[in-house]
Amino acid sequence: MENPNNWSMVELETPSEDDSFLLTKGEKVKNKNAKQLTWVLLLKAHKAAGCLTSIASALFSFGSVIRRRVATGKTDSSTSNSWFYSCIKVFVWFSLILLGFEIAAYYKGWHFNTYDLHIQHLYTLANPLAVKGVFDLLYSIWVVVRVEYFAPILRSLANVCIVLFFIQSLDRLILCLGCLWIRIWKIKPVLKDGPVDLEDGDGGYYPMVLVQIPMCNEKEVYQQAIAAMSSLEWPKSKLLIQILDDSDDSTTQMLIKEEVHKWQKDGVNIVYRHRVIREGYKAGNLKSAMNCSYVKDYEFVAIFDADFQPSPDFLKRTVPYFKDNEDIGLVQARWSFVNKEENLLTRLQHINLAFHFEVEQQVNGVFLNFFGFNGTAGVWRIKALEGSGGWLERTTVEDMDIAVRAHLHGWKFIFLNDVEISIWKKGNLIFLFFLLRKLILPFYSFTLFCIILPMTMFVPEATLPTWVVSYIPATMSFLNILPSPKSFPFIVPYLLFENTMSVTKFNAMISGLFQLGSSYEWIVTKKSGRSSENDLSLLVDEKPKHQRGTSEPNLGDLKEEFNKKARKSSRKKKHNRIYTKELALAFLLLTAAVRSLLSAQGIHFYFLLFQGISFLLVGLDLIGEQVD
Repeated sequence: MENPNNWSMVELETPSEDDSFLLTKGEKVKNKNAKQLTWVLLLKAHKAAGCLTSIASALFSFGSVIRRRVATGKTDSSTSNSWFYSCIKVFVWFSLILLGFEIAAYYKGWHFNTYDLHIQHLYTLANPLAVKGVFDLLYSIWVVVRVEYFAPILRSLANVCIVLFFIQSLDRLILCLGCLWIRIWKIKPVLKDGPVDLEDGDGGYYPMVLVQIPMCNEKEVYQQAIAAMSSLEWPKSKLLIQILDDSDDSTTQMLIKEEVHKWQKDGVNIVYRHRVIREGYKAGNLKSAMNCSYVKDYEFVAIFDADFQPSPDFLKRTVPYFKDNEDIGLVQARWSFVNKEENLLTRLQHINLAFHFEVEQQVNGVFLNFFGFNGTAGVWRIKALEGSGGWLERTTVEDMDIAVRAHLHGWKFIFLNDVEISIWKKGNLIFLFFLLRKLILPFYSFTLFCIILPMTMFVPEATLPTWVVSYIPATMSFLNILPSPKSFPFIVPYLLFENTMSVTKFNAMISGLFQLGSSYEWIVTKKSGRSSENDLSLLVDEKPKHQRGTSEPNLGDLKEEFNKKARKSSRKKKHNRIYTKELALAFLLLTAAVRSLLSAQGIHFYFLLFQGISFLLVGLDLIGEQVD
């Protein structure tokens, strides 16, 4: 080795103070980022756990509510509707059996399309030794029966319903276009000879007007109703108010009679009538009142339900349209609603009724001079009522009945969209008035979406197209919500709600057509007695003594007893009703939703799932309010 003593040294420099500071700072930043990441992950995990806890809590609460509903609820079962419920149960059991059959076939590997299964069955019949088991034989037989017999029938029914669906959708579109035309050109009913001077030098146009308020146990609203009618601005000598009380509760009768007596002492021309023999429900009540001898002295009659409070100038804004228009038989005002945002049920009902008044009634009134009388908030020419046969007890829809007969006798109607009448808690909702909406809508809506659609999941050869299930219904729901734009967030619940209500409509249609069960029975809806501040504040200011409900000495004890009964009844345990038909349909739709998973039909699955849940909510009375 050369130069063994030659060697070199390498000097290693130690880090300076600045380098040590930078290194320490970097490590701190790195450690800080790691800690931040850990905290972020922990926070997200906490949120996820909270979300899962909320979902579990909601499911537990929902299960508790279901158990409570089932334990304390009262069913709506009755002999009159047992046939309808029995038919639904047949479909439910049929779908459950098929679902079990299909699931077993799915896990056994029968993943064939319709054509392959048909060939498989023919091959099985030609080669009996090739049969692997009894189940394979039974399933192949079911497939052929399904293809040869069930599918053609189901396809035919589906095609009929689709045609009806198209007709009804076209009708809805035409109504919306007509409403748009009215809005663009600002078409409104006009007085024949211009504005009428009600107080001119010749005495003005003040014909004799009769006001009728049919009541039946309206203990919550009778004071407000009588006060509102007594405040109408019309000459007292040309106005008579009839309180037509059909109450079967003696306490309520005495209270209403006393309220009428108070207004009589105040100079209001108001009378109280009570029928001993209550026949014909509301129609019979109105007919009995029209038979009074003094009615012949009056030219017009204004009809209001007990839960309506017209503005004081209502008659001044409606009666002038009859002047010099001898062919006008009815002037109808539009309803307004003060409890439309109370809960989900009232919101969905408001969508329907807003479309009915803003679109249907207005368009038919402008272009056809005909629409269905809404049973209240309308002024009739008495000659038109009598000339059309008057009120008939043959039906519980006496408002539509008299409107159709009057139109057939040549009378024209006027709908005033700018005259609103306040209403709350209206139970007898008016959904359908005309033949198209009375027959076609309930039939196709129930049959197509509640029966045919779930059945097509088990008979895939008759599958409904996607546009029938989703696109067209969504478009129609969008058109329905146009008159109430604030309800757009509820478009999906509204679509499900409409299909849910189709059960009630279909049942009512069949019962009415074939006179089944209680089709002629009228159930009086309970009024809550709540009104808007704008409606009654003026009445409270003008007539405080009447609104405060002072009583005569001889009725003080009676009112005290009445209040005790009311407090006692309010403490009673509330019961919810279990709607068996809706529950049965919920099981049918949810069963079909499970079957749709096997065939990977996404849109159909979600529609059936959410529709089934909506039926379940309605069936358990989880929508709206509890009632005694």
